[in-house]
Amino acid sequence: MPKFQSMNTYLRILSHARPFSVFLPQYIMYTILYVLFSLVNFSILIPLLEVLFDQVASEKMSTASTLPEFSISVDYLKDVFYHYFGITIRDFGRRGALQYVCAVIVASVFLANLFRYLSAIVLAKFRIRVVTNLRNSIYQKLNSFHIGYFTEQRKGDIVSRVTTDILEVERSVVSTLKVLFKEPALIIGFFGILFTMSFELTLYTMLLLPVSGGIISYLAKRLKRNATMSQESLGRINAIIDETLTGMRIIKAFTASAFMVDKFEKEVKNYGRQNMSIATKFELAGPISEFLGIFAVAGLLLIGGSMVLDNQSSLSASEFIAFIIIFSQILNPAKAISNAFSNIQRGLASAERVFSVIDTPVAVNETADARTLNEVKEALSLEHVSFGYDKEEVIKDVSFTVAKGKTLALVGPSGGGKSTLADLIPRFYDPTQGSVKIDGIDVREFKLESLRRLMGVVTQESILFNDSVFNNIAFGVPTVSLDKVQEAAMVANAHEFIMALPDGYDTNIGDRGLKLSGGQRQRLSIARAVLKNPPILILDEATSALDSESEHLVQEALTNLMQNRTSIVIAHRLSTIQNADEIVVIQEGQVIEQGTHQQLMETGGVYRKLTQMQSF
Repeated sequence: MPKFQSMNTYLRILSHARPFSVFLPQYIMYTILYVLFSLVNFSILIPLLEVLFDQVASEKMSTASTLPEFSISVDYLKDVFYHYFGITIRDFGRRGALQYVCAVIVASVFLANLFRYLSAIVLAKFRIRVVTNLRNSIYQKLNSFHIGYFTEQRKGDIVSRVTTDILEVERSVVSTLKVLFKEPALIIGFFGILFTMSFELTLYTMLLLPVSGGIISYLAKRLKRNATMSQESLGRINAIIDETLTGMRIIKAFTASAFMVDKFEKEVKNYGRQNMSIATKFELAGPISEFLGIFAVAGLLLIGGSMVLDNQSSLSASEFIAFIIIFSQILNPAKAISNAFSNIQRGLASAERVFSVIDTPVAVNETADARTLNEVKEALSLEHVSFGYDKEEVIKDVSFTVAKGKTLALVGPSGGGKSTLADLIPRFYDPTQGSVKIDGIDVREFKLESLRRLMGVVTQESILFNDSVFNNIAFGVPTVSLDKVQEAAMVANAHEFIMALPDGYDTNIGDRGLKLSGGQRQRLSIARAVLKNPPILILDEATSALDSESEHLVQEALTNLMQNRTSIVIAHRLSTIQNADEIVVIQEGQVIEQGTHQQLMETGGVYRKLTQMQSF
């Protein structure tokens, strides 16, 4: 079963180069020509040695005066050589014949290497297409996953699969594609020549092939297991690096540098141990195949040489020398195949990690007949919505409606499910029960892109990119003028501080916008939402992490943004949502109170207690 799985993985990797018609015919043609011209050099060894050692009978040279009829055989090549070689000896002597042979060898070597180069170029194009398509496939799949996938997986391991795993596939799988055709073709060609020379001796040389193949197959199985463990360890190393870079302030504040260094060193040591195990097995494949090959040559010299000396062989001395030389040429492609077979296991292990991501089912899908949503005409509503991560239910039978242009606030203790509820609206998740509807239609009936195009999201954490201010505000809007971006920044109270930056709107804000203050980053996020101009706005704790001055500016920007929009506001600071058209109190995933600020204060429930606590 594992063998079939490995073959399926290998074929699946190659499938990313489709259509094969662009590469395969060229590669096969160039490789065949390379093999043919490579064989020519060794096919003329026999007649060359016979003539130089003066072992060709005069009657054979005389019969070579006529050009033989064409046939695909070694004898035809020999007879053609004898024909022109005999003419050259007759007209120019043996020195001239030697010059002729050297010219033939140089020409055939030049042509062999020319076609070898052309086949390598085609193979490089093939490799680049495979790796490009494979990397695009996994990146596109990552973008299709729901938000929960990224909370369950280590970010460093995901990065490792997109980068180092695919690099390993390129280095150890796609780069060894030549062993599928070129090296086997060379071996078959060489054995074809050897069989025509001596069937018995060639059969002896083939007895060692199953032994060598069995040893290398055993090593390959062990290699793949170690390679999988090595790549998993590398993913954990990347995760530790990501955590360190992200949480450096906390690490230093809690004097945890020694702990993180120790954690990192242990994982690096484990990675090194796995790689050492890989190296001991991988480096063993080449020496074993070479030793067995030389062992065969030595045995060949002993057995064949004895037969020639005792006149028990049909081979002449010069033919036997040529036989040894040609057989020795089999060692290089055989060694290349054994090395590639061992090396390829690392790539297959990496490929399986990549395909495990690509094969992960997408939890949020569009239906085949999904319709386009162009506007919100009446209301957004949740009807008996429940949701859980795995078996843990965090939202329980929640229902509410927000009329077009109105504001609904979600409040309540931390961990009550407010953010999860907000994530169900743009379908970052789908409810396990109930439905989210726009104008009475379940959002699962709409195309995802059209649904999310009508929504703007501003979260507590400002998600910005290592790019210019302009590109961060214009994110997701393909073509927009500077004037439009500036207008959005003015609404978000961001234009003034942007103009004070060194390059204004062209200023790079650094990784995750860390060159800006928290309030500045938040106002850029709001400007991005303003530019998108969405009819539905989701504000998730948009001001909770700001100081008083920044909060005032951001709150003013949010007030400007919320005008004439259907808004869902999640807030801990209840003073910011007192003017909401409706307030829903969520506790432990359930709606426990619902009404306006005045109504909820009069009932004396949880909302009133929360308000009084914050006022105190």
